Amino acid sequence: MSVLKPGQNCMGIYEADKTGVLVDACDYYRAFYHTALSAKSYLLLAGWQFDSEVKLLRGEEEKAAGEVGFLQFLNELCLANPALRIYILAWDFSAVFSLEREWFQNIIFNWSGNERIHFRFDSVHAYGATHHQKFVIADGVLAYAGGMDICSSRWDDRRHMRENPLRVDVDGNRYGSYHDIQTYHTGEVVGVLLELFRQRWSDSGGAPLRLPKAGALTPQVPANAFTLPASRVALSLTVAPAPHTTQRKVSEIRHLFVDAIMSAEHLVYLENQYFSSQAIYWTLVARMTLPERSRLQIVMMLPDRLPLTEELFLGLPQMKMIRSLQQVAEKTGHLLSVFSSAEMDHGNRRMTFIHSKLLAIDDRFLTIGSANATNRSMGLDTELNLSWEADGPEDPLVPAIRRLRASLLAEHAGVFGSEEEEKFAEVEHLTRRLECLADDHEARLCRYQADPTLEKSDWPDALEPIARVVDPEQPIDNEFLFESISKSELSSFAKGIFKLSQMLIGL
Repeated sequence: MSVLKPGQNCMGIYEADKTGVLVDACDYYRAFYHTALSAKSYLLLAGWQFDSEVKLLRGEEEKAAGEVGFLQFLNELCLANPALRIYILAWDFSAVFSLEREWFQNIIFNWSGNERIHFRFDSVHAYGATHHQKFVIADGVLAYAGGMDICSSRWDDRRHMRENPLRVDVDGNRYGSYHDIQTYHTGEVVGVLLELFRQRWSDSGGAPLRLPKAGALTPQVPANAFTLPASRVALSLTVAPAPHTTQRKVSEIRHLFVDAIMSAEHLVYLENQYFSSQAIYWTLVARMTLPERSRLQIVMMLPDRLPLTEELFLGLPQMKMIRSLQQVAEKTGHLLSVFSSAEMDHGNRRMTFIHSKLLAIDDRFLTIGSANATNRSMGLDTELNLSWEADGPEDPLVPAIRRLRASLLAEHAGVFGSEEEEKFAEVEHLTRRLECLADDHEARLCRYQADPTLEKSDWPDALEPIARVVDPEQPIDNEFLFESISKSELSSFAKGIFKLSQMLIGL
């Protein structure tokens, strides 16, 4: 049963000459650095966040290179190549994220950057939404897309060492280990992404982009990439129309997740920053309660903990959904296990933050992108996912997806080498094998545990109305917001938290 259906769960399926996956920002930032060095005509960058001072290379690579700070590197490129033009499109962020963001960014990029570096904030989106797409295009021939932003506190390598002197933010402060995934592409699909950027640039108020024809850059396969032997890749979007525009609602990613999970016969593997989507939750319930279908193994990788505001508004629904799914799986004979990745440090767990957004089904279907497993990503925020699907069990894409999945599980478990990775390739008894590793406190893999403070409190019920407002699947107007809260029986604590939630959704 084919998953991809153009016009329903993807905008189209496009030719790709080369396509694959980069794991963690060390490899992606390096790939972007070398791609930008080779660009002859233009670079287009769209993201949720950018930081002007983030270093693209670290350690010995930094010493061997010239300028590696993001903005200064782009300045050097423009000085070296008078024909190069750079366009950067960033989400015009909510006040609640101001502490995470670089201040006066518009001034920094447009006044400290070369005159051929054009930076724009994009606030043209539905009420309460964000622009969450993350993609880069070089000379119209090579593109990167996925879950990674070029910003502070995201760089890490696949070792996720407890102490890594190279893992520092733009102020030189160390931060915890961080996991993410990006994809790369050449071929027809790059032109489609280019048109997506062109439309968003125009919608944001930018002058029409007049770009030279593609072909100046000779694309290279990035170092350490997982090459996927596929000649086609699908693009799926989430778009909620912005007021006073001709944009149409697009829910392709929502349909993609539903269709992919319902097609599963053996294995559902999910990596995500969150798990609060009603659509994904009910699809898993529906698939597990079909008596005539095969029994599944379902494996999820999630962060061990979220920042406080996210824990309150997204972690609470996540806790309830996971508990419910575990009960359904137990009753129906499916095997469902949820894990985090963390090291023990003097009795304390030091988490690797999972920021990736990946879904793999039976090692024959794979989607990677910007979409979280949240309600927002299914219907409100602007999102972009890339997907691959095998034509049959003999398609070489199947072992390639299996190799990627096994390598990711080995990374989360903290074991390395091809022999170790092969242990995770076999689907049969996979959940049991992972659970045994999680019970071995020497391994990085650990069973997901809800915050015990939240589990024992009455906050989940009290905050549920607010969680629905913070993580909606469609735009919510302010009048509905006020009415839904004022008419609900909330504690004064929850009403106080509501004021914070207003900031979170950009009111």
